[in-house]
Amino acid sequence: MENQSLTPQPGTLYVVATPIGNLADLTERARAILGAVDLVACEDTRTTGGMLTRFGLHRELVAYHDHNEIEAAERLADLLAAGKSVALVSDAGTPALSDPGFRIVRACRRRSLPVVPVPGPSALTAVLSASGLPTNGFLFVGFLPPKSAARLAFLEKYREFPYTLALYESCHRIDKFAAEIVGQLGPARVVCLAREVTKLHETFLVGPAADVQARLLKGSLKGEFVVLIAPADFVL
Repeated sequence: MENQSLTPQPGTLYVVATPIGNLADLTERARAILGAVDLVACEDTRTTGGMLTRFGLHRELVAYHDHNEIEAAERLADLLAAGKSVALVSDAGTPALSDPGFRIVRACRRRSLPVVPVPGPSALTAVLSASGLPTNGFLFVGFLPPKSAARLAFLEKYREFPYTLALYESCHRIDKFAAEIVGQLGPARVVCLAREVTKLHETFLVGPAADVQARLLKGSLKGEFVVLIAPADFVL
């Protein structure tokens, strides 16, 4: 019997998770949907086009990114309302989690158009699952503001937060942010810094903040980082 979940339905938006590094992580369902929808909406047509080519897939691509998201969301919703099937992807991972996607999903919900998740890779959940920090509850805040004062204010606000804090940080600020954690929350606060997850040079640094900071500065700072901060009373 044919698996209907592998066949795109007319007028349906598919929110498709794509690999964050290791291409083998693309699911069978994601591959089937990406290979059969009418359109693939993506952050960068070159990045997504290259990935699809690696899998022997060739679909029409449309740009959907931070700079055109408001207008593109309504255009795509119009196409969906007209019966087109659309797959939404980000450059890597799960769309709408610190990546474009929220507006097109909201537009579909407002119009009662079906939205179907095609789950898969996510840097956030991958790092949470392998960190050893508490996962019974967490607060994900995406990227913090670039200004040091704003980051320090965030750390102070959530100093006594009872669950794990989760965020993303760029290679350009990770060294400064690691120092800010030590200075604001103390050298013993348990943290996890992970980079290049699922890639050849995947690195997890877990332990007291001061120790993690020292180890961080001895290694490569390339790539985007996932940062987890444990509750104040947590002991690894």
